[in-house]
Amino acid sequence: MSLTKICCDRFTVFDKLTLELSPGINVFIGKNGTGKTHLMKVCYAACDITKSKLSFAEKINRVFLPSGRSIGRLVKRQKASSKCVVEVHRANLKLHISFSNHTEKPESARVTGQSEWVAKPLESVFIPVKEMLSNGPGFRSLYSQREIHFEEVYSDILDRAYRPVLRGPMDIKRKDLLKQLQRAIDGKVIVSNEEFFLKNKQGNLEFTLLAEGIRKLGLLWTLIQNGTLMDGSVLFWDEPETNLNPSMFGELMQVILDLQRAGVQVFMATHDYVILKELDLRKKNTDRIVYHSLFHDDDGVVQCRQASRYIDIYQNAIANTFSDLYDREVSRSLGGFLK
Repeated sequence: MSLTKICCDRFTVFDKLTLELSPGINVFIGKNGTGKTHLMKVCYAACDITKSKLSFAEKINRVFLPSGRSIGRLVKRQKASSKCVVEVHRANLKLHISFSNHTEKPESARVTGQSEWVAKPLESVFIPVKEMLSNGPGFRSLYSQREIHFEEVYSDILDRAYRPVLRGPMDIKRKDLLKQLQRAIDGKVIVSNEEFFLKNKQGNLEFTLLAEGIRKLGLLWTLIQNGTLMDGSVLFWDEPETNLNPSMFGELMQVILDLQRAGVQVFMATHDYVILKELDLRKKNTDRIVYHSLFHDDDGVVQCRQASRYIDIYQNAIANTFSDLYDREVSRSLGGFLK
């Protein structure tokens, strides 16, 4: 049961927004400040509570981490009193939360539909921009015992990475995905005394000595290998291109497409043209991809246009920027030629 719809009313940067979600790959694009990560965090919080059993309000507070842990600060800012509403849908299930800008504690928020929602567990993973495996040793125990200012997505991703392998034989799709990633990172990931290592012909290389892009691919390998990412799960990945050499973008997008073909629902936010084009050039007609293009209208309100084909994306700030660079380069070259 994949996520099917999200509605935000006066939540963070949104005035009123409703998005129909793809059961395959959802790609969020848009300028900074249009709420791409916020949408993914809300959806991730809704997925996570089916396993953690936290209240929806508490999980939202932990993944957004507003100042003073005051959940009311997540209401869109305005001078007068205001209330926000968020709804996440899975087929006929609806998870609803509402609270005002005066609400301080999560338990004061109004949540409905949670009992039915958590009765059907949904495995989920949120990969944040910052790589965490190299910071793994001791972080989880520190986070659980001390008030440190980290959004809970950082602790959550380590919890999932440290999971042991599932019992039973591994299916062919997972094996093929692991082989793809092993070629990309030139090895396998192992854990010893809470430290992550890349095991290859050179021996065991600790993650602190690896490029951050390789670490992120190693994390993906780990999540597939231990069975966290498999049929029926949901992957959220914020800016997968960060610190990854563009030569590896194609392999990464191939893995994302293959995960979707294996039954994983994917949410991805990106600022990168090559990521979008690799996804577009490698997709098949049977792949289910929706591009969500977020932008500010003339009144400064965040709007969204959706498209199932890259060529149909409206308000594509990434493509527009690259087109502008190309035009300037051509203009400069022609100018030099004419002189």
